[in-house]
Amino acid sequence: MKTKIYTFSILFLFFVLFSCNTNHEKIDSKTVQLAQKIVDLQFTETEIDSMLESLNNYRESYQKMRTMKIDNEIAPRLYFDPRPQQFNIPVKQENIQWELPENVELPENMEMLAFYPVSKLSALIKSRKLTSLQIAEIYLDRLKKYGDTLQCVVSLTEELALKQAQKADEEIAQGIYRGPLHGIPYGVKDLFAVDGYKTTWGAAPYKNQYIENTATVVKKLEEAGAVLVAKLTLGALAMGDVWFGGVTKNPWDLTQGSSGSSAGAASATAAGLVGFAIGTETWGSIVSPSTRCGVTGLRPTFGRVSRNGAMALSWSMDKVGPICRNAFDCALVFDAIRGIDEKDPSTTSYPFNYQENKITDYKVGYLKSYFKEKYRGHENDSLTLDVLKKLGVTLHEVELPNDLPVNSLAIILEAEAAAAFDGLTRSNRDDELTAQHKYAWPNTFRSARFIPAVEYIQASRLRDRLIEEFHQVIKEYDVIITPSYGGDQLLMTNLTGHPCVVVPNGFDDEQHPTSISFIGNLYDEASLLNFAKHYQEATDFHQQKPEFFSSKK
Repeated sequence: MKTKIYTFSILFLFFVLFSCNTNHEKIDSKTVQLAQKIVDLQFTETEIDSMLESLNNYRESYQKMRTMKIDNEIAPRLYFDPRPQQFNIPVKQENIQWELPENVELPENMEMLAFYPVSKLSALIKSRKLTSLQIAEIYLDRLKKYGDTLQCVVSLTEELALKQAQKADEEIAQGIYRGPLHGIPYGVKDLFAVDGYKTTWGAAPYKNQYIENTATVVKKLEEAGAVLVAKLTLGALAMGDVWFGGVTKNPWDLTQGSSGSSAGAASATAAGLVGFAIGTETWGSIVSPSTRCGVTGLRPTFGRVSRNGAMALSWSMDKVGPICRNAFDCALVFDAIRGIDEKDPSTTSYPFNYQENKITDYKVGYLKSYFKEKYRGHENDSLTLDVLKKLGVTLHEVELPNDLPVNSLAIILEAEAAAAFDGLTRSNRDDELTAQHKYAWPNTFRSARFIPAVEYIQASRLRDRLIEEFHQVIKEYDVIITPSYGGDQLLMTNLTGHPCVVVPNGFDDEQHPTSISFIGNLYDEASLLNFAKHYQEATDFHQQKPEFFSSKK
């Protein structure tokens, strides 16, 4: 069974009926008659009378379950699987030969190292022209200098960073080299637990929360020799760029938010405050801030990277991925963090066989109808196609499945999120969240209590159809190109679990960065990243720097 249901988030047909009656009076026929309008059903008086005993018994069961504490880290027992029927891919992991740059030299202004890609920093550290401690101190100084301006830092991990950097330098001096990330400073979205530091989830109710655990992705990066310099902001409970400390800013325009929810990860990377960052995406939380801040983001296939130690929002949609200066850096980071983890049963062990193949050998599609949409900076999307044609890529017109109500399937996310933060809603501590508008989490969590379990399951069944229909389209291609905000592809591909690389492709009339997205087959991040690397070698948008943070001061 490909789409398995998250029973923990089941919201029974008349769930709200039983939670809203504070006097615990018996549910009567009048209450049911009113409630059935919410679920768009109509029962006879006889049918309603027959229901009453069961409905009251249901409510008693809910009340008993609510006496049990269920931490956010506890996942449902059933897990989402994005693989279509009869899905097969090669399972042999080849030895990746990373072609890191050679003869990299230090800049005259050492602070400009802050904008070097991971690959160049790695070459400098490996050759011992640069120490991990030197670059860590540069990033820590910039975090202290610009962190408040951008409102992108929740916690500096300075003590840990200096310790890890010193260890990296000692190991490299002894001939122990862990790989391309050895000694590279990075930041992590503050929904990942790091033992000894606060994990705030960007939300006021949790701003003093300590979790005695370290997320698997952080452990993997430590094993790779990377150096954690900061925990970065996210929109409260992974929505937008508004957190309990303010609004995270776009380094290209400080009057504008950085978008979200991986707000701090994208902002800090763009401003040269970290070498790379780790973000998450449920429905655009890597794509959107990467677009706004002009950086490169990888949303991997669902289950590629462990979410153990990360805040759960939607167990069937949450994904972990890197935000970097370019696609090659994303490949280096992804290789370090991917893989199966017994603490996250959704993870898989498929190989990542990254090679720099000729993209002229790829079969490439583009979503033609999406390129006709008009929005700020849309002209750059067509120019991207022109660049690829000049590289010898043949482009094929593609249309996505359009017979399913994709936007309606968003109730899956809303129901799971409401379950994840059920305690917050029932305690009324959701009033402490900064954002309280109609579409903010507090109201979404409350509204989602009215989603019947039957409709949630029906949405999951339609999701199964979507997976099969989308697979029939994309299996014919290595890459499909789309405007990052085109149509409903962003929600569609987050529901199906497909990977996406978002890269800068220019600037709009107000000099804000724009982006293009490349979508790939399940577990084929290698082709996507190679394709994006070739595109970036033919352009220089990813090399641009926001002036305020890159000019000499």
